[in-house]
Amino acid sequence: MIEVGKDDAIWVIKINRPEKANSLTRRMLKDLAVAVESAAGEARALVLTGEGKVFSAGADIEAAKEGLATDPIWERLSRAIAEFPGLSIAALNGTLAGGAMGMALACDLRICVPTAKFFYPVMKLGFLPQPSDPARLAAIVGPSRAKVILMGGQKIGAEEALNWGLVDRIVDNAALLDEAKALAADVVSAAPEHTAAIQDMLR
Repeated sequence: MIEVGKDDAIWVIKINRPEKANSLTRRMLKDLAVAVESAAGEARALVLTGEGKVFSAGADIEAAKEGLATDPIWERLSRAIAEFPGLSIAALNGTLAGGAMGMALACDLRICVPTAKFFYPVMKLGFLPQPSDPARLAAIVGPSRAKVILMGGQKIGAEEALNWGLVDRIVDNAALLDEAKALAADVVSAAPEHTAAIQDMLR
């Protein structure tokens, strides 16, 4: 359900459970975290994407009933992405919902297809967001817009997400991975210490 493809120094990690809207079980989250942690020692760039029309609907419903929504595995995953020393890119092939948003928020860049939508219905469901997500979201879109998503429960379309800075570019479906790899090209050709130095200056 989690696939890892290696294209030179770019690792593409794909969520492949389209029949369940790429909803995440604990095993899938652990596999994602392990893949990202492994990439940190080998890859220069990391691309996260999904199969089908949805990037991820968040926690699997049955797994959520068993406590997955508050499992620390979410934070392990988002921390691994945030600490990745190269360039991390969320190539969002469709809608992104719930705790799965933490993966995209932890990435350096986010690109999406025109049909993508973004929502994080924690108020409606009675859960708290994953601990690091609100601060990352507010740093990207500002506190008020973060509250529109987290407290107002609003679903944000791709164009509005672009205007807010939640995504950096809207790309046609067929060109999504090519665009992600193009964004990573300079990092792949640079010395790792050069990339790390720029990352440190921007953090």
